[in-house]
Amino acid sequence: MLDFLRQEGIAEHLISRIEQYRRDYPVAETDRIRIPSPKFRYYGKEIWQLALTALLSGENILLVGPKATGKNVFAENLSAVFGRPEWDISFYLNTDASGLIGTDTFRNGEVSFRKGPIYACAEAGGFGILDEINMAKNESLAVLHATLDFRRIIDVPGYSRIRLAPATRFIATMNYGYAGTRELNEALASRFMVINMPVISGTNLEKLLLQQYPKLKTEFAAQLTALFEEIRRKCESSEISTKALDLRGLLAAVNLVYHGLSMRDALNIGIINKSFDEFERTLVEDIVSARIDGKLMREDIFSAVDA
Repeated sequence: MLDFLRQEGIAEHLISRIEQYRRDYPVAETDRIRIPSPKFRYYGKEIWQLALTALLSGENILLVGPKATGKNVFAENLSAVFGRPEWDISFYLNTDASGLIGTDTFRNGEVSFRKGPIYACAEAGGFGILDEINMAKNESLAVLHATLDFRRIIDVPGYSRIRLAPATRFIATMNYGYAGTRELNEALASRFMVINMPVISGTNLEKLLLQQYPKLKTEFAAQLTALFEEIRRKCESSEISTKALDLRGLLAAVNLVYHGLSMRDALNIGIINKSFDEFERTLVEDIVSARIDGKLMREDIFSAVDA
């Protein structure tokens, strides 16, 4: 991952500080299984430098942006770059304090405390990924206030107070406009450095496609990039919803073609069928058909493919 940062042109002084961070905070052998090995890379030098500087300075960060901006991919990349065990904590309307911190449980004939993901992450000096943080009720998030600010503590009622390990960081993500989301309260937002995630550029999307599928012919990487940008423009002009704007679906469709599906079938199940309204699905199908020949097969878009 550090070589990848150098390829992206990240300042060498930041990379040196990451290397020092890794030396200062070794990971316990039992937690090494949690260090991610990202399948995808996040491309974007400016965003990398913002996030790296904030995390090295001891801050927590909040990644904000619309769909398909790579927030979760970037969070995983950051955990891998710093070599930290990762706890993925998904938020939803019924998330409560016990789900985050922990709760009493009956074990071996006695009551004991079962640690929640926030507690476990804090003890291990891990990176806690707070996914869709604006899905949870504000009341449940109040328990994080002392964890995320300068106090860096967790108070567990009936048990001892614990202090976060120095290496612990939290990376939150949030989308706008999803069903069930709400405005993040000011007290919680003030505990993060907020990074607005830009939409992936055409150049970086091509890089991503070719990094993930090295045998993909460059002309088809360009065509798929143009298709994705066309779908995004239709979404921005409100001609279609964002259901078909699915970067994961596009990457998965390419993978399905590599494994034998036609381009038409792969894009149908990866992109087009994400729109459940029949009229909108027809519009998306027209966009796809105008740019991509559905009859293409694996040997047409990949070079040197094994039989």
